Amino acid sequence: MEKLKQYYGAIKSFVVRRPYLTAIVVIVIAGGILWYYSGSKKTVINSVPVKRGVISQTISVTGTVRPASEVSLSFEKSGRVAAVYRKVGDRVEAGSYVIVLDSADISAQLLQAKAAVKSSQAKLEELKRGTRSEDLVVSQIAVQNAINDSVNDIKNSYVNADDAIRNKVDQLFSNGRSATPQFNFVMSDSQLKTEIETGRPAMEKMLLLWDLSNGALSDSPEMIDQYITEAKGNLRAVQGYLDKVAFAVNSFTVSSGISQTTMDGYKAAVALGRTNVTTALNGITASEEKLNNALSQLALKEAGTAEEQIRGQEATVEGAMANVLNLEAQLAKTVIISPITGVVTKQDAKVGEIAPLTSLVSVISDAVFEIETNVPEADIAKIKIGDKAQITLDAYGSDAFFDATVAKIDPAETIIDGVATYKATLQFKQNDSRIRSGMTANTDI
Repeated sequence: MEKLKQYYGAIKSFVVRRPYLTAIVVIVIAGGILWYYSGSKKTVINSVPVKRGVISQTISVTGTVRPASEVSLSFEKSGRVAAVYRKVGDRVEAGSYVIVLDSADISAQLLQAKAAVKSSQAKLEELKRGTRSEDLVVSQIAVQNAINDSVNDIKNSYVNADDAIRNKVDQLFSNGRSATPQFNFVMSDSQLKTEIETGRPAMEKMLLLWDLSNGALSDSPEMIDQYITEAKGNLRAVQGYLDKVAFAVNSFTVSSGISQTTMDGYKAAVALGRTNVTTALNGITASEEKLNNALSQLALKEAGTAEEQIRGQEATVEGAMANVLNLEAQLAKTVIISPITGVVTKQDAKVGEIAPLTSLVSVISDAVFEIETNVPEADIAKIKIGDKAQITLDAYGSDAFFDATVAKIDPAETIIDGVATYKATLQFKQNDSRIRSGMTANTDI
């Protein structure tokens, strides 16, 4: 006790005499204590090894165990039986064929429909791609060829008109190319004779101007239309004049100094001139149509595909695809497929016979019991026949599991408390003596 008092007195004297040093010592000691306790708390890290697994979507519903029932199967449409794959007593797996009708006609139509889809899709892609440069070049060449043909027809038209007036008609005139030509025949119709004589200088002027125009003939697409219009107008004027001359010549009678042979020669010459001019006019009209068509095709290709055409072709593709789906649905109706795994108890079809629209096949399930459950509308699209399921029965708790598969889904809804549901039937994969009818089944599909 005495020693403790001595220690206490010494410490007190040290604190009084050296207060700053005492403060430093206290801080160091406190920091040491703090470091000691904070360092003693170690961080715990939990680790889990990475491994492969299965990710699945699960739909949980509640159902009731029922005794398994027999399934009766029939065709939706009549037809000739092509093949029978199962007989009474045979086992069948869910999804296996039992009876098949002859479907050659539908199969052929389906192939044609699929080909039509490919063809319409190719056309749609072509429209979306637009005109290829090669196609533009082809159209441009077609336009140039049409222009060249028109130029040649214009020149030939002038030659035919020149020959008809200056060669064939001028045989009937004196000084035909002069300003005052004289018609060499006496006519009772003096007015017609005057029109023929005054019309000849007009024809001469027209031919001179036409010849000058042809000298400047251009093969540009912008100008060729004007030359075609000019040529057609000139040819029609020549036709009108030749009609008057022909009427006069055909009214001639044999007179002194002119033989019948000479008269027939005049008539033939005028007739030939008229024929040549008409042929030239028809030719230049055809060339004009050809040129207009070529220009229209080029303009369409340069403009590209209209949006309306693309939408129209898209509709054609959709129609072709709908036809394929329709034929595939018809083809599916020519087959009876077992929806469950079990044993065939009835099979009345024979190859070659016409299948009636009554029950032909019956299959009883391997399972003694099955589960009926109602799947909500929101989940029905997520399940299909053949999906796996795990069952727990309330009677045996949540640790006893039973495996099952979806065997049937009703196409029509069942209204429960105002909510649309769809009845699904599941079959146990194995028979188990613990399973009883009426048990509540908690199902994870």
